[in-house]
Amino acid sequence: MTTLTATAAPARTSSFGRLIALGRAETTLLLRNRTALYMALAMPAAMVLVVHSMLKQMATHKPDLDQHATLISAVAGMILMFVVYYNLTAAYVGRRIALVLKRMRTGEATDLEILGGTAVPSVILALVECVVLGVGGAVVLKLPAPVNPVLLVLGLVLGIALMVVLAAATSAFTKTVESAGISTLPIMLLAQLGSGMMIPLEILPHQLATFCRALPTTPAFQLVRIGWFGTDGSSAATDFLGTWAKALPHLGLAVLWIAVAVWAARRWFRWEPRG
Repeated sequence: MTTLTATAAPARTSSFGRLIALGRAETTLLLRNRTALYMALAMPAAMVLVVHSMLKQMATHKPDLDQHATLISAVAGMILMFVVYYNLTAAYVGRRIALVLKRMRTGEATDLEILGGTAVPSVILALVECVVLGVGGAVVLKLPAPVNPVLLVLGLVLGIALMVVLAAATSAFTKTVESAGISTLPIMLLAQLGSGMMIPLEILPHQLATFCRALPTTPAFQLVRIGWFGTDGSSAATDFLGTWAKALPHLGLAVLWIAVAVWAARRWFRWEPRG
């Protein structure tokens, strides 16, 4: 008599389950990395204090400057740049050098799940910081309630999406984790100086301000500002319905830049070290 033994097939996990598992592993690595934690927690707070001091000095020469609106968009921008863009660039490079990305591609996870799972802790930490600093800032500065919360959240979502894709693209030109501070510097400086984070766009000459509004990181930050205060600084504040009209150009430009960043990431992202 022949006995047939059935071999149970290995259980397959869901896409969400794989994202959570990858995110949990990345969170553990982030908590063990003191440099990454410093950049994620201390740097945004320190830069916000610097911006707040600079805005106070600028207000002495331009009394009508809306310091609060500029500060809120700067807070969101600093968090997204340091917590998501910088840290995630270094994370992608580190996982590539350690051949983690290459090994994970041999399993069930898709390329998008691998990249998304690596980004999970940075994205969650950025959202938590935005909420904490936003609520804290609103209480301390006695700010009004957001005019359009939907646009506010949409600006954060689009900003995070852009930072994740830019991190993937930038990692292709970053050889080591240590050099991430250099490879990310051009975009970080461009954002800080040209996207209204450190220098309000309304104090710039009209043509220069128009150019800066078209930079990759500006639209998402402007959506945060419109969502909270009803204006992007180029015109008077408006109500809930009016904010959508103001936001449409920024929405279109944000989606366009994300599409360009996705193309760049797909074109140049490297899953393993060369050579």
